Amino acid sequence: MATSKVTYIGDLRCESEHLQSGTIIHTDAPTDNHGKGAMFSPTDLCATSLAQCMLTTIAILGRDKGIIIDGSTAEVQKNMNPQPRKIAEIVCTLHLKGNFSVEQREFMENAAHNCPVALSLSPELKKNITFSYSD
Repeated sequence: MATSKVTYIGDLRCESEHLQSGTIIHTDAPTDNHGKGAMFSPTDLCATSLAQCMLTTIAILGRDKGIIIDGSTAEVQKNMNPQPRKIAEIVCTLHLKGNFSVEQREFMENAAHNCPVALSLSPELKKNITFSYSD
């Protein structure tokens, strides 16, 4: 079964439907590549997906260890390479809320670095991941 249906709607924009839920997202080309930057670009979604996958993987694998990260956030910066045009680096800071032991922190960091998106991205892509902890 297909995951999504993507339609080019013109003016450098696409509409994507998640077929299981019917959720719709739109993308726009970035301002540095002829777009208006009015929505996420496809490369923005790629970089953002890394942060989403890291947080989700920590939450899934941490469940059985009593690790709860509700309210945790991530800040993502995508840096592009001009030629060939591709993502050169993703800078991500995970702000993990909770009082975690050294062992739990090591577990969470390992889970993040080995999430499905991180493992799927090219080894050429620099992933600069920082972890910040607070109560």
